[in-house]
Amino acid sequence: MAHPTSLMIIGAILFGLGATGFLTRRNMIVMFLCTEIMFQGVLVNLVGMGMMHGNLEGQVLGIFVLVIAAVEAGLGLAIVVMMYRRRGTLDAESWRQMRG
Repeated sequence: MAHPTSLMIIGAILFGLGATGFLTRRNMIVMFLCTEIMFQGVLVNLVGMGMMHGNLEGQVLGIFVLVIAAVEAGLGLAIVVMMYRRRGTLDAESWRQMRG
């Protein structure tokens, strides 16, 4: 069984990698995957905090985060597919200026 502090460090690393990838990449699929990595980092931190306090609240909140991530994945992928069909590219710079 992992120590709660090590889980929280791993979660922080995952979140940092996801945030760095999101801010440095321009491909919308990679940006989408980086947000998923950030969600997983938060999930690992929630489990670590639950273990640290000796209760199941972190795990329950972690399941809630997993449900939110699944919904976000479905909606995000649908938006990315729609944007690709409109412009033919997934470069975020080409979507910078949106028309109303």
